[in-house]
Amino acid sequence: MARHTPPKPSLYISVDVEADGPIPGPYAMLSLGAAVAGRQDADGYTPADPGATTFYRELRPIGTDVDPEALAVSGLDRERLLREGAEPAYAMAEFTAWVRRAAQEAGAQPVMCGYPASYDWTFLYWYLIRFTGASPFGHSGCMDMKTLYATKAGLPLRAVSKRTMPRELLPARPHTHHALDDAVEQAELFSNLMAWDPPRPAAP
Repeated sequence: MARHTPPKPSLYISVDVEADGPIPGPYAMLSLGAAVAGRQDADGYTPADPGATTFYRELRPIGTDVDPEALAVSGLDRERLLREGAEPAYAMAEFTAWVRRAAQEAGAQPVMCGYPASYDWTFLYWYLIRFTGASPFGHSGCMDMKTLYATKAGLPLRAVSKRTMPRELLPARPHTHHALDDAVEQAELFSNLMAWDPPRPAAP
């Protein structure tokens, strides 16, 4: 009889990026925040204290293109970051080391999660490959919280927003557009989603 090998646990890391435009390369990642959300193994999901294990860096902008609306959302001073921001290669190496250390301590494989993951993952993966040559999440280790909610709720993805979510799922923390604040807030949302057992429709 074949022996069943239990799957390796996953460590979910909430990531939030603030940038000065819609895509990496022409535009820059300005800040990166991350927070460990929780660990999942064959026995289920265990939430972490979202404020306990965190990472935050502000980066020196690359390129010259700027979307004024995107920059305004972040509230960051791009001129200050040009003088004081961390070099992207150094910041991404620090982030990679932080992710690997957290995953090793948890005995798990790291998975990035975001809301929505598409924007943050696009910048994160591009920066990791561009400046370190590798990603601690691999090329597909990401989970989109919007998709997670839509699947559990049985809703079309494009019908989903935080406004459509039950109140008990929403984090107590505010969404501030500060990358660390929002990574911690979204870690709380992720744990709420993982624990959520949506009501089932009554049988006819």
